[in-house]
Amino acid sequence: MWQQGTIEVFRYWNRLRGARRAPDRSDIDPAAFSHLLSDAMILEADEAETYPLRVSCLRLNILFNHEQRARSFIDLFAREDRQEIRAVLRAAVREFHPVVAGVAAAPEGSETSPFELLLLPLFNGRDANPRILGALAPIAARQWFGETGASCLRLSSVRFLDA
Repeated sequence: MWQQGTIEVFRYWNRLRGARRAPDRSDIDPAAFSHLLSDAMILEADEAETYPLRVSCLRLNILFNHEQRARSFIDLFAREDRQEIRAVLRAAVREFHPVVAGVAAAPEGSETSPFELLLLPLFNGRDANPRILGALAPIAARQWFGETGASCLRLSSVRFLDA
């Protein structure tokens, strides 16, 4: 991890986790990282593996020029990357592997903007679907950001973290 925001979210998650494989969703206190809420999101690990956004971060909403809450996180990716990001999310949830990934986005015909994506598994009670705490931090800002919506996310790298 290179971005300060993703590092801080990871440290918070790791502190809550302690000796467990993952913290519980109810352990998360948004006030503890309120200065990073524009980068933070919560995904649900649903049976269909669409991973709907239960909480969408402001950065993601601005990136696509539209509210992303309840939208499939998988569908934000280019078709050719969807199978891989689905497998990454599945591993994060089933094996409790924290993940850091490189993603990029751009409107059609514009220079891509790179981002660091952090995906951290969460327990969510006995009978509820697991959740994923995510963070999306820009590596380099582009002039189009906030003016024109990106067409999709492109996956450029994936690394499972030893936590």
